[in-house]
Amino acid sequence: MVLVLRTRFYRRPLRPPNRLLKVAAAEIRDREQFVLLDEQRVAYELVLRAVESARSADSKEVVIVTGGPGSGKSVIALSLLGELARQGRTALHATGSRSFTQTVRQVAGHRSPATKELFKYFNSFMEAERNGLDVLVLDEAHRIREKSVNRFTPKRLREDARPQVDELMDAARVPVFLLDEHQVVKPGELGTVADIRAHAALRGLPVTQIDLNAQYRAGGSAAYIDWVLRLLGLAGDAPIRWNDEDTFAVEVVDAVEDLEARMYQARAQGYGARMTAGYCWPWSDARNGQAIEDVVVGSWRRPWNSKLERKLGDIPPSALWATEPGGFGQVGCVYTAQGFEYDWNGVILGPDLVARDGRFVSRREFNKDPSFKSLKNVSDEAFDRNVRNIYKVLLTRGMVGTVLYSTDAETREFLRSVVPSGH
Repeated sequence: MVLVLRTRFYRRPLRPPNRLLKVAAAEIRDREQFVLLDEQRVAYELVLRAVESARSADSKEVVIVTGGPGSGKSVIALSLLGELARQGRTALHATGSRSFTQTVRQVAGHRSPATKELFKYFNSFMEAERNGLDVLVLDEAHRIREKSVNRFTPKRLREDARPQVDELMDAARVPVFLLDEHQVVKPGELGTVADIRAHAALRGLPVTQIDLNAQYRAGGSAAYIDWVLRLLGLAGDAPIRWNDEDTFAVEVVDAVEDLEARMYQARAQGYGARMTAGYCWPWSDARNGQAIEDVVVGSWRRPWNSKLERKLGDIPPSALWATEPGGFGQVGCVYTAQGFEYDWNGVILGPDLVARDGRFVSRREFNKDPSFKSLKNVSDEAFDRNVRNIYKVLLTRGMVGTVLYSTDAETREFLRSVVPSGH
């Protein structure tokens, strides 16, 4: 029985039909906004060379592309998909994020519903034919999970499930992993360079890696990304003082009402804006067609982004919170913000990460995310690492500026000490 299951496991074709590839080439590749710069171009051409080499030598190669927020990983992913489609190669794009996948389906396939079929989830490859694709572009690969099984997985697949990274690696001659290791934010996410390299080594597969050093989000400010990493204790020896640049600004406010007012002001000036927060408040289901105002700071109350997969009045479905106009007015979380960007970024730091004696410390008891509830499944050390990465994601969504507010008075005082007065 096991042998029969494994035979079926590798023989489910996922390659897109030729007509779809032609549509995708027009829909994706011929978009002016996908302009590759510097390291992005190097990574793009490296993958294309690997594809040609794998075809001519009947071989297989793993490519890893690492980069921080805004370094262009998703631009590379979509550019590759379009170019490979134009060449007639069999290629698919996959992520582990419902929000990201649904949004990219909407954007890239808005004139062709069939094009949306090029965009899959990481757990779509449990039965994929081995090397059935020329290329599998794995965007947001830091969200790869231990296994693909969930409550909807058939029993025959659940019992024979392999590591998800193995399924993805086996599905194409050239699997391309695009990731940022500082965006591993949830228990069970295993998308690290070391893990991918280890699984490739077990198969005797060569690995080529390229790092994207340039920063294109945060107004092109590599200095801001470095500042955030140091602030959160993810890099460097200690937090450093921020100095505004011509292309990017940071502000600290003393009241959450002021943070929201700054977001309204940005919108009035023609900018996009969103508010996000750490998961430090309950998250209720909507009642009587109304979102519940769960995020409470003093007398200020706002709802989280919707949990639903459909609109709730003017509020967009969960996956489209970051991109639909109706998303303004709700407070987003890391799961709906990750992978997206907006001009002005308002971040509420909750009591689960506070500054003490000049450094941030985590306080697990204030976090409400069910993913972190079990001490058995998530150690305090793992929680500390994940919560810092969560705030790193939230703090790096803005392209023009970030406004910071902490619910903790001592943390606000610390933030004032590293952001010049007057901001």
